[in-house]
Amino acid sequence: MSAGQWRGRILPAAPGSGVTRLELFYDLVFVLSFLNVTVLLAASLSVRTLLAGLVVLALLWWCWVSFAALGNVVRTDQGVLPLIGVVTVVALFVLNLSLPQAFTSRPGGPPGPLVFAACYLIIRAVQVLVVLTRADAPGRAALRFGLPLLASVTLIVVAGALPQQPGVGPTWLRVALWAAAVVIEFTAGGRIRNVGLAVVSAAHWAERYALILLIALGESIISLGLGPKPAVGLPLSWAVIVASVFGVTTIAALWWMYFDTLAPALEQKLHRTRDVDKRTAFARDVYAYLHLPLVVGIILFALGLKRYLAVIADPHVDPWRVRAVGLDNRVLFAGVIIYIVGLLALWVRATHRVRLLPTVTVVALAVVLLPAGLLPAVAGLAVLAAACVALVLAGLRTSDPLRRHVRQVALQEQIATEQEQSEWRRRHL
Repeated sequence: MSAGQWRGRILPAAPGSGVTRLELFYDLVFVLSFLNVTVLLAASLSVRTLLAGLVVLALLWWCWVSFAALGNVVRTDQGVLPLIGVVTVVALFVLNLSLPQAFTSRPGGPPGPLVFAACYLIIRAVQVLVVLTRADAPGRAALRFGLPLLASVTLIVVAGALPQQPGVGPTWLRVALWAAAVVIEFTAGGRIRNVGLAVVSAAHWAERYALILLIALGESIISLGLGPKPAVGLPLSWAVIVASVFGVTTIAALWWMYFDTLAPALEQKLHRTRDVDKRTAFARDVYAYLHLPLVVGIILFALGLKRYLAVIADPHVDPWRVRAVGLDNRVLFAGVIIYIVGLLALWVRATHRVRLLPTVTVVALAVVLLPAGLLPAVAGLAVLAAACVALVLAGLRTSDPLRRHVRQVALQEQIATEQEQSEWRRRHL
């Protein structure tokens, strides 16, 4: 089939395009992806496995970013795109099945690293092929996107082919090869404007990233709701209930920090950026790059929370006095700090200035939270929840004209959109 025929079967998106149901269906599989990364790390947490898990998360993130970019330039629910989307979902699901063996194969089955590499190649190759139909310079785009993809997959295959010892986790060399693959993918993706691609719909772009952040927060609730393995078959304890309440409170505070003002402010900034190159750079930096620390922070928090509950639910210890040891407390509190630092970085990139009060607050929060890991597990969760709630309340009590303006504009836009949709439906349906 010629390029012209493909263009006829793939419809371009419009400036007012929104998120389609196919994209939401695709995101459902990412719930499993985030959950698998958390479970994989929770099984055997060490510095090396933690870095390996973050590298896997970065590659999964780039799969999602590429599909989000795809939905911004073409209509994913029209033409042949639904079929392509189903192929992508199937490949992503098989990739999720291979996650526990992404670095090391187990005897008696297919090689996990090769299965992961093959699925990753299918997902990304399909995305690249569709994007080529909308690029101004398809030949140059094929080189800019195709060669880095092949290089990254080759590194993953080479890492999987390295000799391994039974029962030993990923070696430093394997983690380094995967990290190199991540660097290649992120660097190549940052040069999207060189092939004539741009952000078509600012509303679609912002909504996609807001939804994936909701999915990450939902994954942390799922991890909390599934409960720790030691708690299975045991009576419900007050310590677990109290710890769970503190966990949900922290998750709600993390949601508020992003969605109350920052999310609509970033979308409005993206709408106001009319220059094509500046808009593309803003979308790349703020969303494709700087939203990754937010997801990483949430996943680390979910991992730490899961392990904290395992400690509290242990029937052989006093649940009110037991403390988390090793990386458990560091991961829990570091996840929240990374998330808040990511929010601050978004403000800096959007406004090109450092806000003094939030910066001082983040530093003070880091000073308070890191020693809190030495407290008993339940008390540490209480301090974490209290600190996050205090940060939210500080933002609400501050007479910030920016917050009032952003929320007012967002409400006016919502009302106007609802009126236009209602009028169109009244006339045509």
